[in-house]
Amino acid sequence: MAMFSLSRKDTLTFAIFALVVIAMPLWLAPIGAAYPGLMQKFAIYAIFAIGFNILFGLTGYLSFGHAVFLGVGSYTAVWSFKLFSMDIIPATLLAVVMAGIFALIIGFFSLRRSGIYFSILTLAFAQMSYSLAYSVLTPITNGETGLLLARDDPRVFDKMVGATTSGTGLPTPSLFGMEISGYFGFYISAVLLILAFYLSQKIFASPFGMALRGIKSNQTRMVYTGFNTKPYMLSAFVISGMFAGLAGALLAVTDPIAGAERMKWTESGNVVLMTILGGVGTLTGPVIGAWLIKYFENIFSAININMLHKAFAFLPDGLENAVVTVLSKFVGEGWHLTLGLIFVLIVVFLPGGLVEGYQRLLKKLRPEPKTAKALHPQPAE
Repeated sequence: MAMFSLSRKDTLTFAIFALVVIAMPLWLAPIGAAYPGLMQKFAIYAIFAIGFNILFGLTGYLSFGHAVFLGVGSYTAVWSFKLFSMDIIPATLLAVVMAGIFALIIGFFSLRRSGIYFSILTLAFAQMSYSLAYSVLTPITNGETGLLLARDDPRVFDKMVGATTSGTGLPTPSLFGMEISGYFGFYISAVLLILAFYLSQKIFASPFGMALRGIKSNQTRMVYTGFNTKPYMLSAFVISGMFAGLAGALLAVTDPIAGAERMKWTESGNVVLMTILGGVGTLTGPVIGAWLIKYFENIFSAININMLHKAFAFLPDGLENAVVTVLSKFVGEGWHLTLGLIFVLIVVFLPGGLVEGYQRLLKKLRPEPKTAKALHPQPAE
């Protein structure tokens, strides 16, 4: 059992995290975000960010191509729904395995370089994969339209057990025969997020995690001492890709369609922003970053010009129009400008992310122990 145990501090962190995730419908209600579809996105992108943090946070290797594994996970899950069964268990397992295989191939070549060259290589692989999915591999990916379900798909396993879809609409993903929708879908994603967080804790506290930290601190010194860093780096890359594959599969469960847009470089950029916003190398930081960005996306992208005019109707007409013209660039389709401003402020004033900012605030609020003065050397008289 020691293999599955956590330290006292990690156990407390895990218990609080699990409670916060399970209670999301309660504490998100006052801020208007307690509906299942959005909460599912919170859980899915938090899994994506946790996996990315295992690579970037522990090793310092910045990948600009992690959306490849998100896309691979989605495509694999939808193909599983089409060929085998609408049950999410085989779809999720296949997605994780396939994303791991892709990560192994891409990581094998990308990790031959470090620093900015590694980042550029991952970006190149991501763009190649996006182009392949969008145009070349249309028999597999259905190109621009995206991979969709159909009622006449084979679904071999479902037919073997006599599980036929009823009604006139498209079949929906299920778990042991129970259709996944609403809060049931959210809690499936929530449980997987809690398990992903637990696995992340185990990796961070393990000798493997310590080796990755050593690589981040000074890889050259580790190599000179005879330590072979390549298997560790590749393992971290593959594990990170498998987390992304799981997130991609859950996106397909939420909405059974897989398109090339999930492989776009902007998706890779989003997970980088999430991790840096919350705090690189921290356990909870990437999760907080993912939640904040998805919440802001939901709020700011929904605001339109009419809503702005209503909000600033108390101003004189000329001033109202000027204010609305300026602010309209930061909401709706232009909400990424707002995200960019938030990101700049965080990087400038809190380079360690929100978690570091919280820790700094705690230190300022916590009174210094009285015995601390005695520890400082006193000047000789």
